[in-house]
Amino acid sequence: MSGELSEELTVATRLAREAGATIMRVYATDFSVAYKGKGDPVTQADQLANDLIVKGLQKAFPTDLIVAEESSPPSESLTASRVWYVDPLDGTKEFIAKNGEFSVMIGLAVEGQAYLGVVYRPDGDVLYTGVVGQGAWVEVNGIRKALMVDSTRESSSMTLAVSRSHRNPLIEKICEAVGVSQEIPSGSVGLKIGLIAEGRADLYLEPGPYTSVWDACGPEAILRAAGGQFTNVFGQPLVYGLTPLKNILGLVATNGRCHAQVIAALAPLIDQPAPR
Repeated sequence: MSGELSEELTVATRLAREAGATIMRVYATDFSVAYKGKGDPVTQADQLANDLIVKGLQKAFPTDLIVAEESSPPSESLTASRVWYVDPLDGTKEFIAKNGEFSVMIGLAVEGQAYLGVVYRPDGDVLYTGVVGQGAWVEVNGIRKALMVDSTRESSSMTLAVSRSHRNPLIEKICEAVGVSQEIPSGSVGLKIGLIAEGRADLYLEPGPYTSVWDACGPEAILRAAGGQFTNVFGQPLVYGLTPLKNILGLVATNGRCHAQVIAALAPLIDQPAPR
C-alpha cells in the first residue's frame, strides 16, 4: 500500500512549500494576533495556509476526508479509509515571537494508521518527509538525505526534544526516571520529531491531552519511516479517524530503543488505567 503514495507525497510536499511561502510573506509584516481561546493564538498566516492546503488536497484527492486545524470540524463520520490531517502553522507562538521555530504539517492516515507525513520549516527551508515502509528524508536548501534514528546511544545519556513555549510538570520526573542528560528546546511538534528522526534527539513526550490529531499524524509517519516509535503514554498505537480530535492519552515519540523504558517510567506517574 505504501508504494502507491508517490502522488500523495508529491502533492503534500508542493502544498507545504506553497503554504510556507505564504506564511513567510505574513511573517515579514506587522501582523495582528487574535485568540481562539485562552493561550491559543491565531494569525492571518494560519488561516491563509490552511485554506491553501485544504483547497489543494480537495482538488487532488476529492474523495478523501480532510481534517484541518483552522477549518470547521468535519460533518462526515471519521470512518473514511483515507483522512488527511493538516496543521497549517504548528508553532504559532514561535511565529509570533519570530524565532523561526514553526512548521507546516500534513499527514495522511490510511485505515486509521499514519502512513505519510510532510513537515516543512519555511524559515531555513527545511523539509522532512516520510512514507512508512519506504523511508524518511530531510531536505535543506535543495540537498536531500535519508533519515534514520540513532538507536545506539546509551540509555543513560539520552537527549530530550522539549517544547520551548510550554512544559508539562511531569517532564522533570520522567527525565529523572529515564536518565535524560540533555535537552534541545524547540517549537513545533513536527520539528521536535525531526530532531529524533535525524538522530539528534532520542525522545519527545507530551503526557497530557494538549495536542491534537493534526499535531501527530504527519510527524508519526516520518518518525516511523525513520525507524522510530510513536504511541500514546501507555505504549499503544495511535488510531486516527476516531473522536475526539485531541490526543487525550498523550504522545510518546522515541528512537525506538528507549521506548519501552520511557513507557515503563511513565506508568507510575499516570493516574488513570490503560484503556482496553
